[in-house]
Amino acid sequence: MNSKVQSLKAFLGQAGRAALVEVAATKGSTPREAGAFMLVSPSAIFGTIGGGQLEFMAIDKARQMLFSSLEGAMAAKRPEGVRSEGTTTAPSTAPATPPDGLAAILPSRGREARIEVDETCATLDVPLGPEIGQCCGGRVEVLIRLVDARIEQELIAKAEAEEAHLPHVYVFGGGHVGQALAASLVLLPIHVEVVETRADALEGMPETVETRLTPMPEAVVREAPAGSAFAILTHDHALDFLIVAEALKRDDAAYVGMIGSKTKKATFKNWFLKSDEGNEAQFNRLVSPIGSNAVKDKRPPVIAALAAAEIMTALVSHAAQASAVPEKAMAG
Repeated sequence: MNSKVQSLKAFLGQAGRAALVEVAATKGSTPREAGAFMLVSPSAIFGTIGGGQLEFMAIDKARQMLFSSLEGAMAAKRPEGVRSEGTTTAPSTAPATPPDGLAAILPSRGREARIEVDETCATLDVPLGPEIGQCCGGRVEVLIRLVDARIEQELIAKAEAEEAHLPHVYVFGGGHVGQALAASLVLLPIHVEVVETRADALEGMPETVETRLTPMPEAVVREAPAGSAFAILTHDHALDFLIVAEALKRDDAAYVGMIGSKTKKATFKNWFLKSDEGNEAQFNRLVSPIGSNAVKDKRPPVIAALAAAEIMTALVSHAAQASAVPEKAMAG
C-alpha cells in the first residue's frame, strides 16, 4: 500500500531542491482554503492550491526562487575570475509557463496586488479577478518558502497526523463494482480498505488501497473506528446480510450501504427484524441500493462514481455533526 505520506517522502527525496507554496490567508470566494499547499521542484509539482492563473503565478515565482538560490550557491563556490554564463538556466524538463508569460505577471490595475520577496521567502497577495483571468472574486495571500530540513520534517509530520485521522471506508467485496468503487475512492481524502474472502478478488486493486483477506468479514466491522463507512457488495447475499447487520448495529457508523434491488432490501429487512433482533430505526439507516436511484445505469464505473459521492457526502455530514456536539456541550 502506497500512502500519501510515502508519496510526499518520495517527491521530497527526488526533488533535490523544492519550494513550499502555501495558502496563508483568504478573503471571499477562493479556490482553496488557508493551509492548502503544493510543492514545486525545477521539473515537477506535488499537490495544488487550486489551479488557474494564481497557481501558475505561484509556480513561476517558486521556480524563480529555486534558480536564484542555485545561482547564489554556485556563485559562492565559484573561484574568482570564472565566468558564470549558462550556470542558472532552467532544466529543459521543466513545464513551460502559460502563453505570453502570464504566470510571471502580477495584475497592475483594479484591486492592487502585492509581492514581497527576500532570499528564502516570498508573499503574493493577489485579487482573484479579471486582472489575472479568474473570476472567483476573493483574494488570496500565498506564502512561498524554500524547503529546508525543518520545513521538510514539518510537512511529513503534518501529513502523518492527517493520515492517522482520515475517515475509514470499508468496501466488502472485490468484484467488478468493488474494484471500480475502490478506484473511485482512492482519489478522496479517506483511508480505503477492501475486505474479501477470495484471494483472487483482491488482485489488481489500486496501490493506495489496503486489502484484507479474511474468512469472517463481518468481524472487521466490529474492529472499525468510529465514524467509518461500510459499503457491502459481496458475491453472496447471505454474507451481505451478515455484514450489513453488524454495521447497522453500530450507532457510530457514518454510512451503511448495500448493493442490490428493492427485493433484496425487503428480504434483508424481513430477516433483520425477525431473525437478527434488529429494529426499524437501525434498518432505516441502510442505504440500498447504493449510489441512489437517480441514474438508471448499472455499469460498475457509474455505480461506483455515484456511490463514492454518496459515501463522501455521508462522511462530511457525520464529521460535522460529531464536531457540533462538543460545541453545544461547551455552550451549555
